[in-house]
Amino acid sequence: MRLANLPTPSLVLDRQRLDGNLRRMQARADALGVRLRPHLKTAKSADAAARAADLGARGITVSTLKEARYFLESGVTDILYGVGIVPARLDAAAALRADGANLAIVTDNLDVARAIAAHDGEFSVLVEIDTGARRAGIAPDDPVLVDIARAVQAAPRAQLAGVMTHAGHAAGPDGVRAIAAAERDGVVAAAGALRDAGFGCPMVSVGSTPTAMAVDHLAGVTEMRPGVYMFGDLDQQAIGSCGRDDIALSVLAAVIGHNRAAGTLLIDAGGLALSKDRSATEFRPEVGYGEVCDAETLEPLVGIYVADCHQEHGIVPVPDPRVYGRLPIGAKVRVLPNHACMTAAAWDSYAVVEGEAVVGRWPRVNGW
Repeated sequence: MRLANLPTPSLVLDRQRLDGNLRRMQARADALGVRLRPHLKTAKSADAAARAADLGARGITVSTLKEARYFLESGVTDILYGVGIVPARLDAAAALRADGANLAIVTDNLDVARAIAAHDGEFSVLVEIDTGARRAGIAPDDPVLVDIARAVQAAPRAQLAGVMTHAGHAAGPDGVRAIAAAERDGVVAAAGALRDAGFGCPMVSVGSTPTAMAVDHLAGVTEMRPGVYMFGDLDQQAIGSCGRDDIALSVLAAVIGHNRAAGTLLIDAGGLALSKDRSATEFRPEVGYGEVCDAETLEPLVGIYVADCHQEHGIVPVPDPRVYGRLPIGAKVRVLPNHACMTAAAWDSYAVVEGEAVVGRWPRVNGW
């Protein structure tokens, strides 16, 4: 099948760009002397995980236990569940370990640590450290860090695996290097505090694509967990984590209407197909809900973007009436996403392309 023959809308993944992104991040991890444990919350694809592993990635990170089960069934056993565990999910986590997953779980809460210790399952536990994102985690010097470690270590079937953090606040081309340094220094300090208190801390884990690309060294860190690097998006381009030609994900759409009175055209990719994420507009206000590109070349159609989204309609301003002639009803375009993770979330598979040839369809896992 050719790209032009795909139904619209379709979620399109450029395999050559994906492979380039995988190689670049693996080279980055190798140069920094750490293991690359990619976060699969973006791709949610066993095929993407396998390609990363072929290039040297070791282990994966997931954001749901459903993902953990899916990847275990695809043959991946080294899995970090990177969202704070709650007691109600301990049975499911224990079942994954019983079925062969080397699953690590995360907490930043002493009561949860005690619940883990009281459970009859076997657990490997990381303590989450807040290094500036102020979303989850405890400060590196918070005394409860040692209390959590003590609660875990006291359990006969649980072990303290180490510490982890995520600099999810890394944004904008300015300041990313400082955030990356703070991410590293904070989690290394937490690891040091645990060791000073007599605990082992074999895993010291950092994450985020922007900080992985910006950090100058990762001394004291054992692994990094970037995720969106696999696909790239307009937000990552604006931050400086990737170039425009690295963006591997797009949505193929068709022109379904001309509204000359309003000076717009309509495409059949709206909020469900694209998401309503506008993250890139903080730095690139001209991209709206996505940059509209030539369907075959992915070259941007200058000045043309998705300005508004309804459920199944994307509204595209027309800066020059000649655009109507270039994009008649039925013409196809591709839209580059603001946030690849959110755009991909509504889809159950990728149409994988090399150039204009569709070379496969990769399923993805969704839900919790």
